[in-house]
Amino acid sequence: MTRKLNVLAHLPTPLDEAPRLSEALGVRVLIKRDDQTGLALGGNKARKLDYLLADAIDKGCDTLVTAGGPQSNFARMTAAAAARFGMACHLVLGGEAPERYSGNLVLDRLFGAELHFAGTDNWTVLEAEVERIRKELGTRAYAMPVGGATPVGALAYVEAADELLGQMPQPPDWIVVADGSGGTHAGLLAGLPASVRVLGVDVSRPDVPLDQRVRALAAKTTEVAGRPAPAGEVIIADHTGPHYGAITEECREAVRLVARTEGILLDPVYTGKAMAGLIAAVRRGQVGGTVVFWHTGGAVALFADEYAAF
Repeated sequence: MTRKLNVLAHLPTPLDEAPRLSEALGVRVLIKRDDQTGLALGGNKARKLDYLLADAIDKGCDTLVTAGGPQSNFARMTAAAAARFGMACHLVLGGEAPERYSGNLVLDRLFGAELHFAGTDNWTVLEAEVERIRKELGTRAYAMPVGGATPVGALAYVEAADELLGQMPQPPDWIVVADGSGGTHAGLLAGLPASVRVLGVDVSRPDVPLDQRVRALAAKTTEVAGRPAPAGEVIIADHTGPHYGAITEECREAVRLVARTEGILLDPVYTGKAMAGLIAAVRRGQVGGTVVFWHTGGAVALFADEYAAF
């Protein structure tokens, strides 16, 4: 039986009306505030880590190993969770080591993680390096793929779907969420009725097409959760830009719009692009009714050097 720690994420997170944003877009938007989960400045990964660390502890592990982009929220929060439980942490990060650390990288190091720069953003290479380090460290190291996108991690968003439905008198028409590794989208798909459509906004363009990743992970997650197979359609919109982490003008506009209508911060890597995806979908008539924008956190990246001129 998969268990969770119930100590890392502050739950339930608020579900806020966004009246000025709704007026600007011409559609009712609510914001699910998973940027307020508490751990290491918040984010959706706190929910997953409550499950993943329980699994690691149950397996007798004392070291966490995972991978992500240089401004990975999962890497930052994994480092914080490891520190909280007195565990070692190794982070495999995309690209080359910068001359100066900024944004999430400052916090990764502050939490005591050992950073390994892979020299590439290729997911296959990153995850192969995670496995190499795990083998080198031995059986007490617990490895997690990019974003913690496993059936155990995705269980957190089956539970989050139940939480959301309990906060609304009736289900929303749409949920819009940033899709990096696909775990949050898969968990929501596994936990929601098919009448609630989920738009996953691709921000990373992984090696395996995102719709395939989400569909396969959702099916495995329902098996672990003991629920019926997911019936909802996997809907993806690509707003990655030239590459993972590249700032786009649509993202800039989306971040500014939410900041100036609701006083809420999005980030240039994940949630800003998810909001750009929502805006584009509304403008082309794809999305309407009541829309929940799932805020997965990440505003720390606004303070990264590469986004300083935001």
